[in-house]
Amino acid sequence: MTGRKMWRIRNIIVCASVAVCLLIAGIIVHYQAPILSANESGRDTAQNDMQQNGIIPGRLERIDSAVEAAISEGEVPGAVVLVSRQGRIEYFKAFGNRSLQPKKELMTKDTIFDVSSLTKVLATTPSIMLLVENGLLRIGDPVYRYLPRFKGGGKDDITVSHLLTHYSGLPADLDLSKGWFGYDESLEELWKLRVDFKPGKEFVYSDVNFIALGEIIHAVSGKTIDVFARENIFNPLGMTDTCYRPTSDVVGRIAPTESRGNTLLYLHARSSKTDLDKMLRGEVHDPTAYRMGGVAGHAGLFSSAKDLAVYAQMLLDRGKYSGGRLLSPITVQAMSRPQSPPGSVQLRGYGWDIRTDYSSPRGDIFGGGYGHTGFTGTSLWIHPPTETFVVILSNRVHPNGGKNMNHLRSVVANIVASAISDPF
Repeated sequence: MTGRKMWRIRNIIVCASVAVCLLIAGIIVHYQAPILSANESGRDTAQNDMQQNGIIPGRLERIDSAVEAAISEGEVPGAVVLVSRQGRIEYFKAFGNRSLQPKKELMTKDTIFDVSSLTKVLATTPSIMLLVENGLLRIGDPVYRYLPRFKGGGKDDITVSHLLTHYSGLPADLDLSKGWFGYDESLEELWKLRVDFKPGKEFVYSDVNFIALGEIIHAVSGKTIDVFARENIFNPLGMTDTCYRPTSDVVGRIAPTESRGNTLLYLHARSSKTDLDKMLRGEVHDPTAYRMGGVAGHAGLFSSAKDLAVYAQMLLDRGKYSGGRLLSPITVQAMSRPQSPPGSVQLRGYGWDIRTDYSSPRGDIFGGGYGHTGFTGTSLWIHPPTETFVVILSNRVHPNGGKNMNHLRSVVANIVASAISDPF
């Protein structure tokens, strides 16, 4: 072979290698779009070419008027809405104010919220499933196998599955009219509880279920839920805004809720605090989690829209994320399919809501999927058939209790569903 021919062959190989590298780089950039877009802050919107991603042009802009109407009606002071389809963020906007008292502050896309009961599915549920995957826990086991003092009062027949699906028969919350305070005293209240219904028979959405699950995580792993979730979920996924008991350096980005005095009215609670009129900002809103020290399995977590987007995309990708794999595909499927007792009308997965009286974030036409809400005004709905998820974060309880926002949650879901042009 002549030198000229060898030179030509070498050039062809080099050009082909460069082309392959550019193609791979383009694919990587495309699939990293949700994280790159979600890291942007401010009040502008980050949207992709919707015509090419199965979104009918202009439809998602209808969300603007829906949220603005809710603000005008006093349902929320402001909100952040994020919609993703097929691995790309298609809509991401901030509306209104994150603070009205003691002074007005504009809502921004990087605002951090007290996500309330989203704690159940962001921290507790995946922590339980990781322990299951590691062979340290069995969902069908009685709870007392892991918490020996969880016996008596009808609790002996309660399984971990009953806790995850809210079919345990336990009451909705601990009794806050009593004077108990602190982590140790909360556990004493948990051991003394009696069931209201036979386990497996009635659906009662209960914070107690996830308080018990948080203690199972502690007992099995040797780590409190805040530490376990941080090390095994939030840090691997790069969810840097997600934590219990946020530090002072991020308080300026946190949406305030309401006064501690107001929160105590929800469950006829008592408190020894003297500054009950102070607006809560960076301190847990939930009165039970507050009495437990700010860390619990049912509430206490703070997070942002971009972090929820990363987490939701991991679930849509069946447990996989850019750095590896968090959960197996079969585990994600188990969490998101009905696990309620046979014949149940109220359908729950492991931790997740599928179709119950709490399913407002799925709307009227978004059939299927799974999600959850938070009392403070937060919600997440994931729809695997269309590879879509919807994040709505607000502090509806600010400054003085707020109003019901189920209408807004459903309206936004309907708009998103109507915007999808190639659902299957």
